[in-house]
Amino acid sequence: MKYLVSFIAVVMLLTNNGHSLTAQEKIAAGKLIYGEIGGPGVVMSANFDSRFILNTRTGLGYRVGLGVINYSVIEGETDNDNFFQEIFKQFSKANYTLPIGLNYVFGRANTSSLFEIGAGITCLMRKMSLYNWGVEKPGYFLGHLAFMYRITPLNNGFSFRGGFTPMIGTGGNFFPMGAVSFGYAF
Repeated sequence: MKYLVSFIAVVMLLTNNGHSLTAQEKIAAGKLIYGEIGGPGVVMSANFDSRFILNTRTGLGYRVGLGVINYSVIEGETDNDNFFQEIFKQFSKANYTLPIGLNYVFGRANTSSLFEIGAGITCLMRKMSLYNWGVEKPGYFLGHLAFMYRITPLNNGFSFRGGFTPMIGTGGNFFPMGAVSFGYAF
């Protein structure tokens, strides 16, 4: 009888410990995949964001993305040609962006409300002035900052980000911008 009670106690201890580890792993949703309107991708972008320390939701991390700027939207051009010709024209006029940055996420471990501060650089595939607002020095790089509010679940699930993301052009011009993103945290 004494051995049976000891065996049951050990099994319960091991089973309980295994559940604790599983719960800890589920709490850390430190990676994000999201689509963003505005922000470092300039018009719209798809991004990946992660922390450098695994299984944490806060702390130092990075983001990398791929964005697109449609010149005809910026320059106000509209053509009513054949549908496929129009798509090809739009594709050939697009400028692709590569936003890369470091960020730090603040917040409590047991809440879904977090705050992000970040900085980085956006590489442009074609030389341009941001939004063509009379900037005389077009370039291939833009600097960006990020002050974002994040809602990320404690477990995997839907994520929201929104905030202020000013851009700095090659001529030193400052462009106040904002960003909104929706994605999935895992």
